Amino acid sequence: MAVHTDRYENAAARYFEAWNATGQEAVEKAVAAAWTADGGYTDPLADVRGHDGIAAVIAGVHEQFPGFVFRPLGAVDGHHDTARFGWELVNPSDGSAPVAGFDVVTLDGEGRIRQVLGFLDRVPAGA
Repeated sequence: MAVHTDRYENAAARYFEAWNATGQEAVEKAVAAAWTADGGYTDPLADVRGHDGIAAVIAGVHEQFPGFVFRPLGAVDGHHDTARFGWELVNPSDGSAPVAGFDVVTLDGEGRIRQVLGFLDRVPAGA
């Protein structure tokens, strides 16, 4: 069972590495490590496919929330090729987390992400 658990935790760790990467080259490298070539990302604000599209969504979030970091909320849970986990976007200067959500990811046989379905549980007023 631990092997399977590691698979989900490793996929989530690579996912957070991609979201927390800074600089175009680092984001592109982290996205390529986390997602399959045709992988997708869908949430209420975005619906993209492929590494370039995913990297652009990540860059857009960093432009809107400069210096903020994504961190997991709770444990990663998974079965078969699917995992789920909560997250929050944290302002390191004051610890506030104006954005939080919950993602469901589908993995391929190597543990790379095929698809992310994201839900936003908390967003800033006016966003």
